[in-house]
Amino acid sequence: MVPTEYYIALSAIIFTIGAVGVLTRKSAIMVFLCVELMLNAANLALVAFARQWAGVNAAMALSGQAAVFIILAIAAAEVAVGLGILVAIFRYRSSTEIDSMAEVRL
Repeated sequence: MVPTEYYIALSAIIFTIGAVGVLTRKSAIMVFLCVELMLNAANLALVAFARQWAGVNAAMALSGQAAVFIILAIAAAEVAVGLGILVAIFRYRSSTEIDSMAEVRL
C-alpha cells in the first residue's frame, strides 16, 4: 500500500506546477488549464486523506469523496462558462492573450 504522504507530495508538486503556470502564462486558455491542474491537485489530496481515514471513520471518508465530486462539478461548469467567454473574446479581438484583455475591464 502506498503511504498517504506520497500522494500529498505528488499533489503539492502538481499544485505548484499549476500555480507557476497561472503566474507565468500569457494565454488565457493555458491559465484555465493550469487552474484545472490546481483543482485536480486539491482533489488528489482530498481523496488521499479520505482513503487514510476510511478505516477509522467511514462517514469522514465519504465526505472527502463527496467534496471531490462537488469540486469536479463546479470545475466542469467553470470550464464551460469560461471557454464560452474566451470564444466570444477571441471572435471580437482575435487573441486570447491576457495582456490584451486588460482593456475589457470596466
